[in-house]
Amino acid sequence: MLTVILGLTSAFCGGAADFLGGIASKRINSMVVTLLAALGGLAVLLVASLFVAGTFSTDAVLWGAVSGACAAVGLALLYGCLAIGPMSVLSPIAAVIGAAVPMFGGMLAGERLGPVGYVALFVALVAIALVAFTPEKDAARASLRGLLMAIGAGVSLGAFLIALDFAPADSGLIPLVANRIGNALTMTALIVAIVLVPRWTRSRRQQALVATGSLPLLGAAEGPGRGAAFFRGPIALGLATGVIDGAGNIALLAGIRMGDLTVMSVLTGLYPAGTIILAAVLLRERIVRVQMIGLVLALAAAVMFAIG
Repeated sequence: MLTVILGLTSAFCGGAADFLGGIASKRINSMVVTLLAALGGLAVLLVASLFVAGTFSTDAVLWGAVSGACAAVGLALLYGCLAIGPMSVLSPIAAVIGAAVPMFGGMLAGERLGPVGYVALFVALVAIALVAFTPEKDAARASLRGLLMAIGAGVSLGAFLIALDFAPADSGLIPLVANRIGNALTMTALIVAIVLVPRWTRSRRQQALVATGSLPLLGAAEGPGRGAAFFRGPIALGLATGVIDGAGNIALLAGIRMGDLTVMSVLTGLYPAGTIILAAVLLRERIVRVQMIGLVLALAAAVMFAIG
């Protein structure tokens, strides 16, 4: 029973973290949210690592860092697509693809699917078609951009699982700590390259135009008080996203050590349910019957992928 509780706790933490990350990404760049989540999760894991034994090794740090880079890209895409919405549609799509990628990775490495795995593949394809179906005007709709971002998120998060699987079994939380550090460094580099450098370049160009009189100065810069008020909420949400996700990872590890890995994999594969429930209750996202069937099939496929 304790294993079941830990598994469900881990699943709901993952879904709640995705929900908060999506909400925060409506206010600030999803890459910034991912960086904040990495820092929040790192804080939780560093504290937890004081109580969990692990053998330090180069492989543990290396594969943890690689998995962190994959997770950084995946979470940035996931939070970005959840900000576009609808969360209840895009979260299961990312989850199913995230489960399928490690399966195909295993097949390329020589593993073979059991009957459940092949059934899961077919169910996943049907689920994606049904979830993306919008037969009514007021149904929850997913844009092409949102769907592509969800697919990219699933691929990246699946790669994260593959990389983490290469970490030594006796390494404790060390790969997860390295994961968050790699996540934070990757997102910092992407933010500088994609957000800050272009913004700085545009600012310098505008300053040059103002100096030459080609562009009038439209108004004074915004005061620090207003800017701080704007960012305070999203920053808190981003950090909370990481804290909740880190707590979910701790529950996952505890459940694996106390019980059966297969049981925990099945239970934690239900994490999109947390996002769907929160989106339906708090955002009032409407889901029609056909889409609901697709959501159920998507969750079932995620469970079958974990089993098969």
